[in-house]
Amino acid sequence: MFCDDLSFDEGEPGYKALKSILDGSVSESSENVLIYATSNRRHLLPEYMKENLTYRHTEDGEVHPGEVIEEKISLSERFGLWVSFYPFSQDDYLAAVDAWLEHHGVSRPREARAVDALQRDAIQFALQRGSRSGRVAWQFARDRAGARALLARKHRAQASLARG
Repeated sequence: MFCDDLSFDEGEPGYKALKSILDGSVSESSENVLIYATSNRRHLLPEYMKENLTYRHTEDGEVHPGEVIEEKISLSERFGLWVSFYPFSQDDYLAAVDAWLEHHGVSRPREARAVDALQRDAIQFALQRGSRSGRVAWQFARDRAGARALLARKHRAQASLARG
């Protein structure tokens, strides 16, 4: 079974059933079922500050974590493999931009000033989105490719009109 972008809303009971399926319950889990799931969330259920209020410190310093948070985190702990995507460094982001521009057929400028301007635009694009990632680099390259295609279409139309 494949679940893409798995997450649960507050109060949704399905996550408890999924935990039982992943770990087994009263009966053994099925040998012919494998569950693959993707999620953009590390914890699959929303967590709220008020839930942290159940944490308290005793006089001897022992901490008693709230069970509400543990219950929510326990589902994501049942998946054996996690693949994390960490933010890109600026150099990695710009390299991804270059690769996606090439993929979309946008040639890299040769002049140093034009390269600097392109990099500034790519960095500004990432800043506006609050992220330097492969997805943002791809969106920037698509935006550039689209703008170039529109400009080329405009030039062809003007040339066609000039020919009469």
